[in-house]
Amino acid sequence: MADYKALSQEIEAQILADRAAHKENPYACKDTDIIRRYAGHDKPRLWRPAFCMDVEKIMHNNYYNRYSDKTQVISCYKNDDISRRALHVQFVSRIARTIGMGLNLNLDLIEAISLGHDIGHTPFGHAGERFLNDLYHAETGRFFNHNVHSVRVLDKLICRNISLQVLDGIICHNGEMEQQEYRPKTLTDFDEFDRNVEDCYTDPAANKRQIPCTLEGCVMRISDIIAYLGKDRQDAMKIGLIPSEELFSSASIGTSNAEIINNMTVSIIEHSYGKPYISMDRNVYDALVNAKAENYQIIYNNPLLNEMYDQNIRPMFHDLYYALLKQAESRDPDSVLYTHHINYLKNANQYSHYFNIDEYMDAYMNSDPNEIVVDFLASMTDDYFIDLYHHLFPNGTYQVNYVGYFKTSIHSPSNPLY
Repeated sequence: MADYKALSQEIEAQILADRAAHKENPYACKDTDIIRRYAGHDKPRLWRPAFCMDVEKIMHNNYYNRYSDKTQVISCYKNDDISRRALHVQFVSRIARTIGMGLNLNLDLIEAISLGHDIGHTPFGHAGERFLNDLYHAETGRFFNHNVHSVRVLDKLICRNISLQVLDGIICHNGEMEQQEYRPKTLTDFDEFDRNVEDCYTDPAANKRQIPCTLEGCVMRISDIIAYLGKDRQDAMKIGLIPSEELFSSASIGTSNAEIINNMTVSIIEHSYGKPYISMDRNVYDALVNAKAENYQIIYNNPLLNEMYDQNIRPMFHDLYYALLKQAESRDPDSVLYTHHINYLKNANQYSHYFNIDEYMDAYMNSDPNEIVVDFLASMTDDYFIDLYHHLFPNGTYQVNYVGYFKTSIHSPSNPLY
């Protein structure tokens, strides 16, 4: 039976009293705190406040539209009810804004971080991220992480002068690391931020060390986990990968998507209100850790889900990577890399004050073209990736076979869950 928690009478009364008194949260990030790399531009207006401006910059970023055909967890299904990354970032934004509203935080900042946090994600979800990292690291010794690349997209590739607080929240959003308590760190300038970004490219442990500099970034970080935990279970049931939510332990947060969102939200508001950190009840935290582990065991590591990734998509990444690297080294202006990536960036930044395509070319063509190849591959949607493979390799060995609309299940005797 579903069990939906509620705030204690004491916390609810305190929140209502503070709202009636128009009391501000002293730990919230104020619009006046905003730091931009180019401080002389993008002054806030009455009708377009500081972080609201960042929300709009992200939503109108050329790569934002590509969320709609990027895998969240489940690829290769012609099923309009399966979550794509576009839906995931909206869920994160809604959950984080609900928590932020309860804690009286800066909702525009929360929304900007949420909507931008996966904009640098690869096609085919975390499997694609692993495959691209393996290739990139083998060639350069550097590491690819989607959160770091999201910062690169917003700060370097389609540069719109996004604020330090938003970029920091994005790089620190690592949704694979759950904590009972999130305490913001101090970050005052872009020099330190740029060092943090570079560390993530060169130190395999650096990505896990990133801590948001705002409570809003901390809220978004935990909301990322809340948003996918139950929704991935729903999606797994829709394709027949699992029979029901009864496979999962309920503990303190429940098993369904609705229970998890409600009960996690309540616990976070209850234990964080009026505090300079984000926290939750210990029992809720333990249940969160266990629920995430169960998702890995039952969903993410399911061989039926990963067979297509390992047998077809991984080698396709390999072949595309080296074909594009060869195009970069040849500098052929008629190649796909030039016509569909270099020219794309040039057109996308034609009105930008901060991006120069010649500088981009000089920075990488003459030193390490792997960066340009990674930029292009990471930008692709699933369908774009598949079409490019067949365009460059019309007689290629590998094929991604989509499960059609009228094949409703992947039930198989080989599935260990049955």
